[in-house]
Amino acid sequence: MNDVLPPEKAYFRISEVSRILGVEPSVLRYWESEFKSVRPVRTKADQRLYRRQDVQELMTIKTLLYEEFFTIKGAKRQLLLRKRGREAQAGETDTARKLAEIKTGLTQLREWLKE
Repeated sequence: MNDVLPPEKAYFRISEVSRILGVEPSVLRYWESEFKSVRPVRTKADQRLYRRQDVQELMTIKTLLYEEFFTIKGAKRQLLLRKRGREAQAGETDTARKLAEIKTGLTQLREWLKE
């Protein structure tokens, strides 16, 4: 499997994604119906164009199903847990930054009051 996507490409046709992941296009269409996080855009001719984030999500789905042996239901749950973990981690980073700003402000205020 090719884990590296061409950097110059923003969109991929289903045949390209199929080749990158090493699965049949019908498998991709099935995963698309099961995993709502994969939403390719459609052309006027109704062809699927997968964005980079869709392809990366499909790579994760394939890993969960084929290498970690999750069921579809289990893979959905795992993706949700990972998403929540990333959101929580981002929230913790924001909180830490805000606390650092408050600490700096209080330290400056204390120094000012000492004068």
